[in-house]
Amino acid sequence: MKKVYERPQSLKKTPFRFCPGCGHGIAHRLIAQCIDELGIREKVVGIAPVGCAVFAYDYFNFDIIECAHGRPPAVATAIKRVSPETIVFSYQGDGDLAAIGTAEIIHAANRGENLSIFFMNNATYGMTGGQMAPTTLINQKTATCNKGRCITADGFPLNVVKLISTIKGVSYAARSSLAGAKNILQTKKHIRRVLENQINKKGFSFLEMLSPCPPVWGLTPLDSCKWIETEMSTVFKKGVYKDIEARKHS
Repeated sequence: MKKVYERPQSLKKTPFRFCPGCGHGIAHRLIAQCIDELGIREKVVGIAPVGCAVFAYDYFNFDIIECAHGRPPAVATAIKRVSPETIVFSYQGDGDLAAIGTAEIIHAANRGENLSIFFMNNATYGMTGGQMAPTTLINQKTATCNKGRCITADGFPLNVVKLISTIKGVSYAARSSLAGAKNILQTKKHIRRVLENQINKKGFSFLEMLSPCPPVWGLTPLDSCKWIETEMSTVFKKGVYKDIEARKHS
């Protein structure tokens, strides 16, 4: 019988505790698959955030370090400088990377640290009950803006990957989606590229993933994926925002 799928070695045999329809499980699997395919599992250290992905150490079958809220890029920098041959990635959400951790991510990018950064954008704070995030869309209702995000009071949604792409220390910056099979396959290509860049010492590489959060959004898993395509993707446009290698060969 032809084997079409097997559990990645880089994932433990532990059931995910994520909500039905959540994108974190998909992202975990894709990262694990890429690590297996690249043959780097014994060299990888992941940095877990505070938030829905805080239990990454229960799922990934390699070394994981938990750190203070928003500080994964700083911790990742320390590990990479002490052990340059270790492949280090951070996995962070809206509140961790785009709010309390903006200083760490901006300065790690500006220094051009040879790191792989995975950013999960679900336009809300999922773990703490659905409060407004820096990435919450205009007029999107949350627990802390029940009439919808207002530009005057709350400002605009923070376009993280676009901001990161303007920094000179960044070699690769892209945004993808976890809504639907086609997007998921494309996301895997970006994940692999972000890891390969670090292996090849290309410098700071960043991938933002648009991820569904059905319970907080008040939508079914299917409708959450549709909302990403019809609403989120119009504000947070998918694509490669910076690619130094492509520029060199153009």
